[in-house]
Amino acid sequence: MANNDWKSRLGVVYSTNPDFGYRQEQGQEQTTLPPAQQKLAVTIDRRHRAGKQVTLISGFAGSDDDLQTLAKMLKTQCGAGGTAKDGEILLQGDFRERIVALLNAAGYKAKRGN
Repeated sequence: MANNDWKSRLGVVYSTNPDFGYRQEQGQEQTTLPPAQQKLAVTIDRRHRAGKQVTLISGFAGSDDDLQTLAKMLKTQCGAGGTAKDGEILLQGDFRERIVALLNAAGYKAKRGN
């Protein structure tokens, strides 16, 4: 009972077995493709953001750590805030041209959308 994290066990059916050991399913970490095989789309998005523009980089195939690393590099180079989640990177502002140039220089296949 050392690890009594009840939130991770929500939805588990009660067991009367005193020796029951709850095991969580371990999701496999997705391997990151090399930059030359990544096909990224760089678009602008205004939906559900009160008219504010964000640059959306989608199509990343890899682990969350590598996505966070790429997002940090882009945010630093553009001098803007943003986030990375669900295989997408959001940057505050319209940086489509600059991001496409940065990604191509880093070896990624980036294409500018709308």
